[in-house]
Amino acid sequence: MKIKTEEGIKDMRALWLEEQTVKMIDQRYLPHELCYFEAEDHHDIKRSIKDMMVRGAPTIGATAAYGMAQAIVKDVDIKEAAETIKSARPTAYDLFYAVKYMLKHKDSPIEAANDYVDSVVDKCKSIGEHGNELINPGDSILTHCNAGALATVDYGTALAPMRAAHNNQKDIFVYADETRPRLQGARLTAWELYNEDISHAVIVDNAAGHYMQRGKIDLVIVGTDRIVANGDIANKIGTYEKAVLAKENDIPFYVAAPVTTFDKDIHDGLDIPIEQREQDEVTHINDTKITPNDSEALNPAFDVTPAKYITGFITEKGVFSPSDIHKMF
Repeated sequence: MKIKTEEGIKDMRALWLEEQTVKMIDQRYLPHELCYFEAEDHHDIKRSIKDMMVRGAPTIGATAAYGMAQAIVKDVDIKEAAETIKSARPTAYDLFYAVKYMLKHKDSPIEAANDYVDSVVDKCKSIGEHGNELINPGDSILTHCNAGALATVDYGTALAPMRAAHNNQKDIFVYADETRPRLQGARLTAWELYNEDISHAVIVDNAAGHYMQRGKIDLVIVGTDRIVANGDIANKIGTYEKAVLAKENDIPFYVAAPVTTFDKDIHDGLDIPIEQREQDEVTHINDTKITPNDSEALNPAFDVTPAKYITGFITEKGVFSPSDIHKMF
């Protein structure tokens, strides 16, 4: 991804491996500070995922792959390391896929982890190329949460087609939902779009229907943390509402994800484990409490969008309708 700095524009990934240290952009400080975290072992890896220094299913998977490589090289209890890393967050399927992948490649862990991460980037680039074919010159696109380079090591899933369209001079405009309560859209997606010089505006989460109703949005592209056998998806809380609104307003709704996000072992979206996060994320903004002292909050991190609301899946293998989902397994 491109990052504007005082020294000029830098190209970098969301995380990388230097010797046996995993280095990553600490996304909690964006957009105002570009800070880094260094993970020395699988316990640091768990912390980086759980505390959302890194986030987004493909980046979580890449982080897990590097963490497993560290554990194998350091000759620690591999089963314990695997369970520690998997316990960081429950919803993103790439996390479990990456750990399983590394357990099959214990003989050359560093090479295997680098290959895994490089493959994530290559897949995202292909997602961008396929998704670009769905975007017409002058289109306005809505996206929810952050499914860009920060969430996928580089390029993005949902943002990859937008990057490709921009590079092909299609003069697109992006509406970025703020994505409460952690504001991944306002903080992270807007930061990526700014750095890529893509025209955009941040909107509050409950404004999407307003712009759809007035014909301002041509298509919706989102990422996802898990796609199950019947085509249902789990994505950041609020995605389901956007899908229903898109259907009501006859707007195409696309889900962009690599094949590693498809989970054939779960058949119905309502069976996907949904992470419940701390209520402080809702009741506070930074250290300021915004709700009455005696009010409690509920904070599901994800919701489930049924396949009937999805126009198609943009993958590295092409674009598929929900009725063709069996081709992903």
